[in-house]
Amino acid sequence: EKLRASQPPNPYDFGQIINAVNASKDKAACGDLLKVTDPKTLPVLLSNKLEGEILLIFIQSLEHYIAEKDPGLAYQHLFYLSKAERFKVVLALLSKNEKEEVWQLFDLLSESQSDEYSLEDLERLKKVYEL
Repeated sequence: EKLRASQPPNPYDFGQIINAVNASKDKAACGDLLKVTDPKTLPVLLSNKLEGEILLIFIQSLEHYIAEKDPGLAYQHLFYLSKAERFKVVLALLSKNEKEEVWQLFDLLSESQSDEYSLEDLERLKKVYEL
């Protein structure tokens, strides 16, 4: 099933796409979805459905498909992802290796320049991600 090129209109549709992307581990498709999704809407679209696997595929997709070309967008997604329901619970359940992946994304963003965030903003967000 090919992703639509526009943001899913509601949490149900978003959830259906995320489940399909997660089942196939299609990081490129997830990257495409994140490119067309307004970061501010993530907490609403995720509703109470955030899980470790979903957080991880988001992190991997941001790292491999978005961060280099648009670090500001990657930062915005990380920022609003941290506002989602269940974020703290999911974060607490990440393994050491999974946390390492989150760390790598933050490293990549700290090496990039963007008008969307300062290094101080990034450091504050690292604390929210308990890094």
